[in-house]
Amino acid sequence: MSLDESRRAARGSTSSDDSRPAVGGGTSADQPRHAARIGASPDESRPEEGGGKSPDGQPKSLPTATAAVDELRRARAYLLRVAEPPAAALVAFVARHGPIDAAARVRRGDCPPDVLKATEARREYDLVGQDFARAAAAGARLVVPEDDEWPAWPLLALELAARRGVTEAVPPLALWVSGEVALGTAADRAVAVVGARAATEYGEHHAAELSYGLATRGVPVFSGAAYGIDGAAHRGALAAGGVTVAVLGCAVDAGYPAGHVGLLNRIVRNGGAVVSEYPPGTPPARHRFLVRNRLIAALTEGTLVVEAGRRSGARNTAGTASALGKVVMAVPGPVSSGMSVGCHELIRDARATLVSTVDEVLETVGRFGIAEDQAARPKRPTDRLGPEALRAYEALTARSDRSDTEIAAESGLPLRKVRALLPALEIDGFAVRGEAGWRRRRESA
Repeated sequence: MSLDESRRAARGSTSSDDSRPAVGGGTSADQPRHAARIGASPDESRPEEGGGKSPDGQPKSLPTATAAVDELRRARAYLLRVAEPPAAALVAFVARHGPIDAAARVRRGDCPPDVLKATEARREYDLVGQDFARAAAAGARLVVPEDDEWPAWPLLALELAARRGVTEAVPPLALWVSGEVALGTAADRAVAVVGARAATEYGEHHAAELSYGLATRGVPVFSGAAYGIDGAAHRGALAAGGVTVAVLGCAVDAGYPAGHVGLLNRIVRNGGAVVSEYPPGTPPARHRFLVRNRLIAALTEGTLVVEAGRRSGARNTAGTASALGKVVMAVPGPVSSGMSVGCHELIRDARATLVSTVDEVLETVGRFGIAEDQAARPKRPTDRLGPEALRAYEALTARSDRSDTEIAAESGLPLRKVRALLPALEIDGFAVRGEAGWRRRRESA
């Protein structure tokens, strides 16, 4: 990607739709496939029924969804609305009782004091039908932990951090997703690129350049869709024809930020996704962006900070990534630039690795096998396996066959992932298919 190309990607000059306001209803060439435009909601073309707002600033009444939604999905949609994320007490309550029983208990107030406190202001606002109607209008779906596409492995980092006492390290109850890409697939080998809203031309250029390079290597780029570095990162990935995912601190149908509604639609239209744990209609708020940052950090293998002031949301994301055991990287900038102070402090304090090229990013993340110099080549055959493939391999034994379900239980990987990995391990000479399952090939260790 040339300097001129990356500048255009960073500034968005190649996309005239980035500054157009969202419009409701109808279709246009700018709409994502099989979806309404993000920012368009059912009430833009019809008068609101009943009127009024709930305590969180959302409409009390909207048209209900016509399609039937399964009980489990409805329960999780209700639970997402009744407590402000990250809602640690509610998440633990759902883990104990299951979403359907937990939702019923919350509705009638039959829950522990900490759950009651978190839900008492909103538990009577049962807007599930309206939520699904608004989501359908925005081309969004609710992805739940019971779905195959749920990013269970990346989000496990939040659960493990919570056990270590990391505050606010709470997995989401569900996620609203607009876009055809399977969320688990997008998060499987992703890098977050984040930074300052008031970015410099230097920062936007490098954010676009690095994101372009990552996308050309098949690495999805996650960011927060904000102005500045986030927008440049999304555009850089789009320019390469790659997958990029925007994780929002508001609803997927909120049309925020207004100047990026077109960008959000381009992301969806070009095979990416727009993601939020906030119910349809939820407006943006500062605290929601900080809560959102934990998802950007958790859903990716590493977080790359391109520009950041001394106190910034990007540094918050980097801190969360570090607490989750993820890789943190930073791009150095001019020593005279206030927008690079945060990056320089992260590097100086050994909280981030200095990177300046795509190869350095991939080498630092260490999972994509990019390093090609002789010294970096694997010394053992299994050194070239990615973390998930290695976990599946280590769950095998050379003495007896194991079924795919046994391997999934031993490795902690989703069954669908294990079933995809085992044939690849066989082709690479690490596993052998037997009569009763799979075993380790002795000479591969």
